[in-house]
Amino acid sequence: MEQKSAAKRFPTIGDDSGLAQTDSLYKEELQLALRNNGMPLEGLRYPITPTGMHYLLIHYDIPEVNATDWRLKVGGLVSKPLNLTLEEIKKRPTKTMAVTMECAGNGRALFTPRRISQPWLLEAIGTAEWTGTPLWGVLEEAGVHRDAAEIIFTGLDRGVEGDQVQFYQRSLTVGEARREEVLLVYEMNGEPLQPQHGYPLRLLVPGWYGMASVKWLDRIEAVAEPFQGYQMVRAYRYAQAADDLGEPVSLIRVRALMIPPGVPDFMTRTRLVEPGPVTIAGRAWAGRLNVSGVEGSVDGGSTWSEAQLGESVSPYAWRTWTFPWNAKPGMYTLCVRAIDSEGNVQPLDQQWNFGGYGNNGVQRVNVVVE
Repeated sequence: MEQKSAAKRFPTIGDDSGLAQTDSLYKEELQLALRNNGMPLEGLRYPITPTGMHYLLIHYDIPEVNATDWRLKVGGLVSKPLNLTLEEIKKRPTKTMAVTMECAGNGRALFTPRRISQPWLLEAIGTAEWTGTPLWGVLEEAGVHRDAAEIIFTGLDRGVEGDQVQFYQRSLTVGEARREEVLLVYEMNGEPLQPQHGYPLRLLVPGWYGMASVKWLDRIEAVAEPFQGYQMVRAYRYAQAADDLGEPVSLIRVRALMIPPGVPDFMTRTRLVEPGPVTIAGRAWAGRLNVSGVEGSVDGGSTWSEAQLGESVSPYAWRTWTFPWNAKPGMYTLCVRAIDSEGNVQPLDQQWNFGGYGNNGVQRVNVVVE
């Protein structure tokens, strides 16, 4: 394979290949992109994502926390308010679980027009082994009142959003908080949580997009009415306009991603693949649902072939898939889509929404074979 001849086959930014940038990134988006990081898609080869490769989104600042002085406060509509040290939490029943976590904004930068925010493409994903104690055990000990409707979780991270200074806060219904897989987590991949991942304690809500898993937990409160905080009623809504309430973002939508085959062109990330048998592989997940099938295409989604499914390491973690391809010289657009146990199929193009959430449109990877 000659480097000179291969270079002729690769499009460049700004040419007539369709790769030209249609609108520029704002400086503020670049600031966010440099503060946060996604998982390189070659990281899909690992069943458990190494901690340093797992996607990361920090809404405000990483708070400074001294675990010796830190306490988790549990209050509101409870019979016995709690004030727990980290060591006291660690003495409670322990559960370790592999969970695939995805940012609700994954794919935002692929929408047109694009919402000005963290410009995720497809990389806001990761699967870690999380260790903690079931949330409901702590709430039972506190004695949540029967008239409590929701549980509010408040992190220590604080910033300005919607023209107001606020802590990051989310809520779950009492029914959701009762689920056995919802954990108060203090370890990630067998090590104490790193500061950027919520040290010393975070919430983990398997099956939901990542915004529900509040980091740097400070307090938990049981309340009688649905929580009306910013992250519940202003952000994370499938809205069609700024003044549209829309439906709340909750469970992860079905998605499959492939490990990009071959080697990349540095700028465009178009892949260079040698002719012959190629095994296309990746991971698929569907929140709380099962992945019932994965299909691959080598012609941009015109025709599809069934992939072979592998096992998942847990009910809330991604599973492997593979399909063979006899690569012949030419230019191709490889695609992959997953189907969940309720028959939902990844769309070729996802319906736009104002916040840029839940975009599980089919992945496309441009490939040159020669």
